[in-house]
Amino acid sequence: MICAGVLFVATIYKEKQYPVLRNIHWIFLGIFHYFSELNWCNMLYYLLIMSMIQDKQRVTQTLPISMLIVFEYTVIRLSYVTIDTYNLLVSMFDMLTAIVIIFLYHTLINSEAEKRKLREKNDFLTLHDPLTGLLNYEGYMNVLKETADEQRSFLLIIMNIQNFNGFDQEVDDNWNHVIKATGESVSKQFADAYGVSRYAGDRYAVVLPEIQNIEERMVSLLSGELRGLQVNYSISLYPGMSETLQHFITVAEDSFFQQQRSKWLKNEEEVFRSERLRAVGELAAGMAHEIRNPLTAIRGFLQLSRGQAFNIAPWYEVIMGEVARVTDLTAEFLQFSKPQANHMKPERVAHCLERVMSLTESDAASRGHRITLEMTGEPVVVNMDRDKIVQVLINLIRNAFEAMEDPGEVHIDLLHDGDKAIISITDTGSGIPENSLATIFNPFYTTKEEGTGLGLALCQKIAQDHHGRITVRSKIGIGSTFTLHLPMGP
Repeated sequence: MICAGVLFVATIYKEKQYPVLRNIHWIFLGIFHYFSELNWCNMLYYLLIMSMIQDKQRVTQTLPISMLIVFEYTVIRLSYVTIDTYNLLVSMFDMLTAIVIIFLYHTLINSEAEKRKLREKNDFLTLHDPLTGLLNYEGYMNVLKETADEQRSFLLIIMNIQNFNGFDQEVDDNWNHVIKATGESVSKQFADAYGVSRYAGDRYAVVLPEIQNIEERMVSLLSGELRGLQVNYSISLYPGMSETLQHFITVAEDSFFQQQRSKWLKNEEEVFRSERLRAVGELAAGMAHEIRNPLTAIRGFLQLSRGQAFNIAPWYEVIMGEVARVTDLTAEFLQFSKPQANHMKPERVAHCLERVMSLTESDAASRGHRITLEMTGEPVVVNMDRDKIVQVLINLIRNAFEAMEDPGEVHIDLLHDGDKAIISITDTGSGIPENSLATIFNPFYTTKEEGTGLGLALCQKIAQDHHGRITVRSKIGIGSTFTLHLPMGP
């Protein structure tokens, strides 16, 4: 009995070192039970059952083993007690008790396993990004702190994605795909990293041991799996840039921001250049189109004159009209496109308006229109090139005259709103269709048969040169109001 008990305890104690001993526990326990003839050995059997089934999660795996051990206990017990109804009932009770214990044990084990999984998941989500599985910002800070505490030098790479070429950013699945694929690519490229983090949406941080070929690896990453994505990055060395970790993080983030700012400025410059080239292209295309029409007419009339010994007398007036049209068009185009000499100085707007009135009153009278002027009593001063502003106002007033087929009224109003001088020109013409309001300031847009389409575009350009703008309101059948907004000067 003593030998069997010692061997049973020894197999339990050494089973981790020699797992094969798990298969013979029951033998030494059975021998001990047989020689001791003690009914309380059933507790040892239950402990043995729990020991043998603790790594098995399913009842179907543990129940047969458990029943065999309980059967061993019952057979040995019946070998030293009287076999009667009471002992048979006790044996049946032991079998049922074993089944209940097994189910309760499994319930407890599964409950603890679920709690453990939830704790592990919670711990993972606390330090990891759920989308990519990479570290989040807190996990990233922990890796930095642990690495610095170990007094190891390391490299910190901070990256972010600025564009998603080829992907629809409005669709979450596409955006998530880019973020996950980028995280996988970064993790694959820097498999030797202490930690890879994704935080702040599209920003990544990589903590690496100090290596020599870091730039080559970054170039390989950007030209390989991240091709098509616009990625900004900065590389910082600890403790080379700072003595404290907190100061190092600040310096690294600032360096990354400067990299981003430089890239933004470069991109804005590229956008501005492309917009300028596009505008030049549109002007050139419009100019070519407008000049082609009168040149085609002139060529046609010259070809007709060939049959009459080059006598152009019948078409002289038409040809000269087309030549004048080309001349006017090129003159306005040059005025629109060339840089203007700066003749800015503080001027009273009232003086400009008085000059405009003197230049347009005769034209209004000849057309049968009435022109009126209303000005605020306070002096309104604007830093301007007076001739250019007079040109703008005369152009707007003549447009108003031409918009009124019957005798009508043009009212000019001057007032100031805060630091803005506002000059409005209102007519009682037919009005402008709503779908045309957005295009009337575009070069070469015109509804006039003899118009060049550069008048309003030139007026808007002059207003913008004065840091102002021209706006328009119109109602069909009632009239239009063009308003010139200019910043007031001293």
